[in-house]
Amino acid sequence: MNSPIPPTPVPVPPAARPPASYRALGWLLAVPALLGTLITLVLPTVQTLVLSLHSGGVLQPSRFVGLDNYGKVLGGEEFWRALGFTLSLTAGPLLVAVVVGPLLALALDLGGPLLRRAGLVVLSLAIVTFSPIGMAAAWLRGTMPDGPGIATLAEGLRDPATAPGTLRLVVVAATFGVVCALALTAFLPALRGGTAGRATVVVAVLVALATVAVGAQAFSIGMALTRGGPERATQTLAGLQYDFAFRMAQFGPGAAVAALTGVLLGVLGVVAVVVAVAARLRVTVLPKRNRRGAFPAADSGRVSDAGRVRAGGGVVVGAVALALVVAVGLVCAWPWISGVLAGGDGAASGGLRAQVNTWVPAVAGALVSVGVAYLAALGIGGLRPLGARSEWLLLPFAPWLFVGTGPLGVADWQNMRNLRLVDTFFALFPPLLVSVPALLVLTLLCKGLAERNDRDFFGGVLLPSLPMAGVLAGAVTLVNAQDVLWPLLVAQSPELFTVPVTQMGLLGGYHGVPDVGASTPLLVVAVALAAVVAAQLLYLDRLAISVNGSRPARTSP
Repeated sequence: MNSPIPPTPVPVPPAARPPASYRALGWLLAVPALLGTLITLVLPTVQTLVLSLHSGGVLQPSRFVGLDNYGKVLGGEEFWRALGFTLSLTAGPLLVAVVVGPLLALALDLGGPLLRRAGLVVLSLAIVTFSPIGMAAAWLRGTMPDGPGIATLAEGLRDPATAPGTLRLVVVAATFGVVCALALTAFLPALRGGTAGRATVVVAVLVALATVAVGAQAFSIGMALTRGGPERATQTLAGLQYDFAFRMAQFGPGAAVAALTGVLLGVLGVVAVVVAVAARLRVTVLPKRNRRGAFPAADSGRVSDAGRVRAGGGVVVGAVALALVVAVGLVCAWPWISGVLAGGDGAASGGLRAQVNTWVPAVAGALVSVGVAYLAALGIGGLRPLGARSEWLLLPFAPWLFVGTGPLGVADWQNMRNLRLVDTFFALFPPLLVSVPALLVLTLLCKGLAERNDRDFFGGVLLPSLPMAGVLAGAVTLVNAQDVLWPLLVAQSPELFTVPVTQMGLLGGYHGVPDVGASTPLLVVAVALAAVVAAQLLYLDRLAISVNGSRPARTSP
């Protein structure tokens, strides 16, 4: 029997340095992102640090106290307990992301194109229906006498001894589907990158860093389910910051917690960017003709081996893996599914006005933040103003790669109050003018396209990268729409409540039963699902991630 021939990476020749006029245009395209970062990320970060050195807030005059707030926060038990519990919440999703994700991607890749695409389509439903507050509302139904099945585990949230473990299980169950879907989307391109092993390791590191960073800012599910209780047993860092700054009106300690959280996120962001740039990570789009069996000679042994694996049971392995993940996902999502089927008081969840408050600012914020990031990505990754070292221009943005509205919430709220915009419709718009995660992804894509470009910039870089900008704009829209913290801070009038804020208010009172599916209305789900499926099949399924200068491998049809 012939032994499989390992693939031989083919170095990609360095792209020719663009003319000086192109390099100047590259710098110019990055200016909006730099200004947006300075205004909405750097300045609020400085303000947060300044606030952390002062006492007082809304109710008392501010005065400088130096590091007293940090001494109060770090010297108390609350912060360390909140930090430990917050990090523990990331353990379950982290295992799903870096273990289940790559194994499922490998199984579906061995299973062939039809099975791979079926998996992408099925798991896309988890992305467009994910709502932290909707999930929390569904699980709280388990505390009722007629609670559905697995949701009865929520009974454990009432006891301080069992509440932390119960909330960890709820978080894993509530996020299982969406984490699997996003991890699959990230790992499948690495298998097409020519050096699948190394690319998968780099992607796994980035996915792990992102999962921890998102978990470190967890607010919605915990706040809706337990409000940090009972007896502060489930307090998170974001919840502790919210309690200090907005429940007790102590901006200093609240800003200190925000600053400490920001340091953690900043380190994770810098590490992620350094890993991506040092590994010479690039993303590119495979031509359609290469997805119909046009394999290079250097990969013939690899392709032959893959064919034998598929013929010998790869389809079975892929089908079993997909069926297992879908089955587990359905069990985990059953509280939400039963809640949607049970219906609820749609009017109590805000109706049409709340939907407008939710989706108009979400869409507008995504278009602005991703649009600004896309311009900078075209400049940095496409026009390459520093040549082969251009990706290092991402380093100034790196500390804010994973920073959401939470760690900057105290400073941003104070800015809105000073501008007298609190409790206005304008305040509902996300305060970030640039999406740094979109900037990173789009820059790596434009870099990969530019290095393989045998056409002009418009046809070789801009047009192939434009669909990715649209995909990321849609993703940021969904994230913006499901955010609770920012609209909760800036909207006091019920006429300005978003659907998630309305749902969370109903969960904490006795004014009605929230509609579990209100934050993911059928029209939005239908449109988003059609867009996500089209993107998965027509574009994302053609992406390839490579590292260290290797040329992306061709993939099967």
